[in-house]
Amino acid sequence: MNQTPIQFYPRGTLVALVGNPNCGKTALFNLLTGSRQKVANYAGVTVERKEGAYELSDGKKLRILDLPGTYSLYPRSPDEKVTCDVLAGKAKGEKKPDWVICVVNATNLRRGLRLVLGVKRMGLPVVVAVNMMDVAARRGIQIDLAALSKELGVPVVSTVGVKSEGAKDLKNTLDHLDTLKPIAEDVPLAMNHADQNQSDQARVRTILHNIKLDDAAPHLPTDQLDKVFLHPLWGSVILAVVLFLVFQAVFSWASAPMDLIERLSTATGEWVGSMLPEGIIKSFIVDGLIAGLGGVIVFLPQIIILFFFILLLEESGYLPRAALLLDRLMGSVGLSGRSFIPLLSSFACAIPGIMAARTIPNARDRWVTILIAPLMTCSARLPVYALLIGAFIPHKTVFYGVELQGLVLFVLYFAGIFAAFSVAWVLKQFGQHKHTRTLMMELPDYHWPNVRNVAIGLWQRVEIFMRRVGGIILTLTVLMWFLASFPGAPEGATGAAIEYSFAGTVGRWLNVIFAPIGFNWQISIALVPGLAAREVLVSSLATVYALSSSDDGGALMPIIAQQWSMATAFSLLAWFVFAPQCLSTLATIKRETGGWRMPLIAAGYLFALAYLASFITYRVALSFGF
Repeated sequence: MNQTPIQFYPRGTLVALVGNPNCGKTALFNLLTGSRQKVANYAGVTVERKEGAYELSDGKKLRILDLPGTYSLYPRSPDEKVTCDVLAGKAKGEKKPDWVICVVNATNLRRGLRLVLGVKRMGLPVVVAVNMMDVAARRGIQIDLAALSKELGVPVVSTVGVKSEGAKDLKNTLDHLDTLKPIAEDVPLAMNHADQNQSDQARVRTILHNIKLDDAAPHLPTDQLDKVFLHPLWGSVILAVVLFLVFQAVFSWASAPMDLIERLSTATGEWVGSMLPEGIIKSFIVDGLIAGLGGVIVFLPQIIILFFFILLLEESGYLPRAALLLDRLMGSVGLSGRSFIPLLSSFACAIPGIMAARTIPNARDRWVTILIAPLMTCSARLPVYALLIGAFIPHKTVFYGVELQGLVLFVLYFAGIFAAFSVAWVLKQFGQHKHTRTLMMELPDYHWPNVRNVAIGLWQRVEIFMRRVGGIILTLTVLMWFLASFPGAPEGATGAAIEYSFAGTVGRWLNVIFAPIGFNWQISIALVPGLAAREVLVSSLATVYALSSSDDGGALMPIIAQQWSMATAFSLLAWFVFAPQCLSTLATIKRETGGWRMPLIAAGYLFALAYLASFITYRVALSFGF
């Protein structure tokens, strides 16, 4: 995310962008500010708001705020409260906006206009940006902007947030703000929420009637598709099949590039090893850097494939439907479908998933979602799963082209979901039994995914992964190499030097705790840096075993396949289904909940579940002779 420093004038004109979720508000913000953006928090709150600069034709700059989406000015969630506080001038350290750009969806004016009326009542000068005008035109919806402006008493402009020239009219309006006469209704909120809502609905109906847009929406192909994709039975079957095929592709499509990367890593280690004399430098480069980092980079193709499908589903408009389908299921465990998006985000990383829980209005639902988000199988777990599945699960087809390795990965992902729902159900027993939660969510039209957006999304995931490889994973890999290399073996020692190192000593101490679940000392020591990042376990194991082997840059999979039992591999897989999360996740929980109580509860129950699951898995596997 661009963090380019921006110099703003303290008394400069402040323009706030507000609108319903999914109205294209942030796309317009990006068109206006380009790379001149930064992300910050208001004092005392954790909800982020984007701030940018827009340069007028005369060289002056406007401060532009992209506020969280909201449906009304009666806040129900923390992010909606931030929007309302900024508009009311109550945000600490921020002045009241000089102008407000209300972004409304051209295909759903009814909902957006209610927000416009609310902003006007606050006494704020308003410009209305009717976005997605191109979509409305394709549907045959013709909006008389001049008539709408007359009805509202404010300037109204047309925008298309996804096109480079889509904010031309809005930019022209911003250039002439000084010539506009602010028109606003400074009317006190004398009515209660329900009465005000009814009054606004009546006013919106009148406006739409006067501009001849009160007819029913045209029949759309999306409606026909939703009859299938949102069907209680067939929709659920389609969702399960889609997810199943995604996990099949993660292994079947990634096998060739993974093999190539693994061969390159091994060849690089052998080549570099042959060029260097025996000694500490060779060990550091070959056993530390090449073996450690190569053991993680090999899983990049699987991560790319997984997020390729997630982005396709998101871009096509299918993901909100999945949330709607799961609303009834989530309601059975005490949640609503609104928890689906945060939980889905947690498949990438638990941190954005936890932060996304801010949009959940109900406080109990919010903290339950935060507690179970770490159980979703984040992308950092994927290298561990791929390593163990590749080493211990045969590469074969079980039926009708379904590969066993992909099937096992699907089961592991499902196990994380099942665990999360089980924990939510247990927490439900201690909560409000009769609380009814209704899901209100904007369902976008189905459309072909935008190739550019998918490509940008994939590139961002590659950048994030490689930054982690070059940052925290590199740092911890070097640390693990140091701990596994020093002090050297004493004179007359018969075992490998690593057994006498700091890592070997700590590993044997920890093995007292982890031996009952089948972990050896190498796994035990690798779990420690894994607290910083899940995938570090792979690089740590690669470093430890590289220092135990005479081969330069040897691949990790065949080593563990030879030295571990199947029961140990199954136990480690079970551990990572429930594994206590990385420290940054726990820090995020602390920030979002405002104290140490929730992160300590999360760390405690996740460790207990992981240990119990591994113990049962290991003992059952042993009983079957694995």
